[in-house]
Amino acid sequence: MQGMTCGHCVSSVTEELEEVDGVTNVSVDLVPSGTSTVTVDADSSLDSTLLSAAIADAGYEVVAS
Repeated sequence: MQGMTCGHCVSSVTEELEEVDGVTNVSVDLVPSGTSTVTVDADSSLDSTLLSAAIADAGYEVVAS
């Protein structure tokens, strides 16, 4: 994910992802001048479309790794 520059960005993404049903934990490795990494733990399989939509709702875009 690109565009994240601060703790507020991390909070926004974390809050949106935690609202997705099944998500149990969200961890963000913030890289302000590069590509940040988000790890999502869940009870079961998650639809990647829902996760991408949650990230978009926070104002960011998923980039392929």
